Amino acid sequence: MGVRKGEIVTIYMPQIPELVFAMLACAKIGSPHSVVYGGFSVEALADRIEDAQSRFLITADGGFRRGKATKLKEIANESMKRSPTIEVCVTVKRTGEEVFMDPERDFWYHDLMALPMTSGKLDTEQMDAEDPLFILYTSGTTGTPKGVVHTHGGYSVYTSITHKMVFDIKEEDRWWCAADPGWITGHSYIVYAPLINGATTFLYEGAPNWPYPNRFWQMIEKYGITILYTSPTAIRGLMKFGDSWVKRHDISSLRLLGTVGEPINPAAWEWYYKVVGREECPIMDTFWQTESGGFLITPFPITPLKPGSATKPFFSIEVGVVDEAGNDVKTGEEGFLVIKNPWPGMARTILNDPDRFVEQYYK
Repeated sequence: MGVRKGEIVTIYMPQIPELVFAMLACAKIGSPHSVVYGGFSVEALADRIEDAQSRFLITADGGFRRGKATKLKEIANESMKRSPTIEVCVTVKRTGEEVFMDPERDFWYHDLMALPMTSGKLDTEQMDAEDPLFILYTSGTTGTPKGVVHTHGGYSVYTSITHKMVFDIKEEDRWWCAADPGWITGHSYIVYAPLINGATTFLYEGAPNWPYPNRFWQMIEKYGITILYTSPTAIRGLMKFGDSWVKRHDISSLRLLGTVGEPINPAAWEWYYKVVGREECPIMDTFWQTESGGFLITPFPITPLKPGSATKPFFSIEVGVVDEAGNDVKTGEEGFLVIKNPWPGMARTILNDPDRFVEQYYK
């Protein structure tokens, strides 16, 4: 297809294995991927394609959400009209619905896989540790979306070691990070860290309470999930349906639990610990963000836990609380949380805007 080392490939797909395949393929040939969340609009996708100056887009005809098909290729087609840098678009057939395919630009994934020259064997591109692995755009809650750049070496080392140490990962683990690969949680802890650590990673397309509120617990029982890592919002949403939906399933395979994405209130923490974890599964309440690449503040399975608290920094991370002038505040006073030292997994820059990176994070 002519993808070159260093060229950014945009991916706009549902939560299906082909999304992970595409990410890993990009990493193998040295092309940074830019995964765009499958729920984003025409405008959001077009903006990200244009900023990345992508010539290649990988998408799907659609996905499924609560039993209904989403129209990803339709959105992608409109985005490509608005951002005409795309020269090649590869589409995975997921829903089977009819979609417009430009004969000069569009290729079906299954047709490409059936070509005689297609092979699973390819030399891995040799990369420098500081070469970009991927670009991930933030949601834009603090201004226009930022294309955060993470690199091959530091990111891979940091995500894998935080995953292995915090969740005591073993090769026999069946790990379920109930997030979307379109966000940093999915990049770090659905794709890269579990696979680097040799664990089985579980991918689910759909909502946690559809078609019934026992969907999570049904899958944990069926597939023998050993570690569940999900958001407080999902926990609170499942909590409101009551304990009986959990208790009708054998989820004794679980040995650890985790939370991510937002603070968890003590009541939800207690329910998660007592009902889901049977008071036997420590909860790893993790604090981090897109720019950090991996966990910054988190407990460990052997350290004391506190409901609603991420407890203490991961080793090598030095945190502080400062005022607007950057001075440390006194104990009991409010201030701004800062990280005082560099770490391997930190973002290196903002795509096309290094000055903004320095201004936003270091001044």
